[in-house]
Amino acid sequence: QVQLAESGGGLVQAGGSLRLSCAASGRTFSFGRYAMGWFRQAPGKERESVAAMDWSGDTTYFQDSVKGRFAISRDNAKNTVYLEMNSVKQEDTGVYYCYARSRGTTYWGQGTQVAVSS
Repeated sequence: QVQLAESGGGLVQAGGSLRLSCAASGRTFSFGRYAMGWFRQAPGKERESVAAMDWSGDTTYFQDSVKGRFAISRDNAKNTVYLEMNSVKQEDTGVYYCYARSRGTTYWGQGTQVAVSS
């Protein structure tokens, strides 16, 4: 069974920074074979993709609203993916979920809450 555990969420002031982590575990889980990414869900809104990175780390994706502010990275030795959030805005508030995806299979974490205050 694969488990993804997010951490690092919390309350941050607008303009500040936050780093989210997502640690993956599982007896047969090969982290290096999975694309990793982050979605978020704001109150009353649908879940949306924020950032993603392919298995090699060579290709990344960012939602337009976070380009230039967020960064995604992965440490295959630690089975962990990170989301560095800089210059946060109130519209970045939401529950952030990490996922691992490979060959049509997607695993999700339970989410971590991020709240941006004015």
